[in-house]
Amino acid sequence: MSLIKKIKDKKVNFEFNKEYIKVVTSKIANNDAQFITNSFNEMHPADAADIIEHLGQNDRESLIKLNNFNIDPEVFIELNESVQSEIIAYLSPDTIVRLLKNLESDDAITILENVDEKDKNTILSSLPPKDRFALLESLSYPEDTAARIMQREFTAVPSNWSVGQTIDYLRENKDLPEEFLEIFIIDEDFKPIGTVPSSKVLTTSRETKMLSIMSESQLLIPVDMDKEEVGNVFENYSLNSAAVVDKSNKLVGMIMYDDVLTVLKEEAEEDALRLAGVGDEEITDGVFKKTRRRFNWLLLNLFTAFLATWVISLFGATIEQMVVLAFLMPIVASMGGNAGMQTLAVTVRTLATNDLTKNNFTQNILKEFNIGILNGIIFAIISALVVQVWFQDSLLSLIISMSMIVTMIVAGLFGILVPITLKKMDIDPAIASSVFVTTITDVIGFVSFLGVSAYFL
Repeated sequence: MSLIKKIKDKKVNFEFNKEYIKVVTSKIANNDAQFITNSFNEMHPADAADIIEHLGQNDRESLIKLNNFNIDPEVFIELNESVQSEIIAYLSPDTIVRLLKNLESDDAITILENVDEKDKNTILSSLPPKDRFALLESLSYPEDTAARIMQREFTAVPSNWSVGQTIDYLRENKDLPEEFLEIFIIDEDFKPIGTVPSSKVLTTSRETKMLSIMSESQLLIPVDMDKEEVGNVFENYSLNSAAVVDKSNKLVGMIMYDDVLTVLKEEAEEDALRLAGVGDEEITDGVFKKTRRRFNWLLLNLFTAFLATWVISLFGATIEQMVVLAFLMPIVASMGGNAGMQTLAVTVRTLATNDLTKNNFTQNILKEFNIGILNGIIFAIISALVVQVWFQDSLLSLIISMSMIVTMIVAGLFGILVPITLKKMDIDPAIASSVFVTTITDVIGFVSFLGVSAYFL
């Protein structure tokens, strides 16, 4: 997928126009496919996709089923995945084949992933043998691997070619990607040994050998590398593109920076949703589907709430001696929970980007310990002053300040220890960390506050 291609010769509209949506809706009702087609052709594919996404589900279905309306492949790939899945159900196999033929292999794979299994074989059998083989091979790899986001179209030339031969090849070969920044240099076994920027080819004399101007330093992406790790590699080394190799190190594809940007965006969104306990929820999901996805998480939170309540019940006698404790204990637990979630969010992100390693693990633990102490002291002083002014009770001020320090320290430590432990157990820390951290900080907050209170009272 090329960002350059999508921008050129298209009017980019950065504002969503509600009035225009009404116009499109009325044209759909009047079966005016020609107006919609002409309008979409005049705008950026992303804007056309935005309009389709903001239509109601019934209007989307009516639009796709309009006679003489064929959705543009470049518009289709700009749609979010849930809308793509919805629209695919309305498309005939012939239309899907047309889409696949007009897209690069990485985008074709994205579409094919959303096709029902019963239709997939029919669609694949209608494709040219070369395209069918490439797509089937990509589909044979797990969904979250480099093979699923790479494109099979790339530019590679033998190391013994001259610049002149390369230029002639680029001009005559029609199977090359529409845009590319680097030319891969391969040996006789089709293994990549270096790269040459396309700009360097244009500024070098025709007689020069490609081998003499290539850069040997390159990062090769294995086909089975996790796509999130691919994103980290691109981010760490500021890559524009990278060669993808199979198990025998032969060149099989190329990953472009725009595909990696999509991966990083999806992973960031996924982690944010999972931390909130809503999984891979989409805006187009129905009420029952969303309820079902949230149910397990809320049920787990209910049990942890009962656990915290049980802990409080253990100190019933202490609370009876000083009822005001019941007013203040949520403050300590809330501060601990928020501090723990701050550390958790940072830790999950560092784990996702591989910034947290064995070498800096102890250093980060000590750092969170020190942050907990510092925050604990600061908020202990603030809380003590407020309680003193409010209740005129020095003992109560001492109790809340001591428990605040303990809670903030524990919150910081468990905010980093819980996701790391889950990671070592091969459990996605973004999925389960927050409920454990919240439970631990609540329990520790109640125990520290009520325990210190019981000691002094």
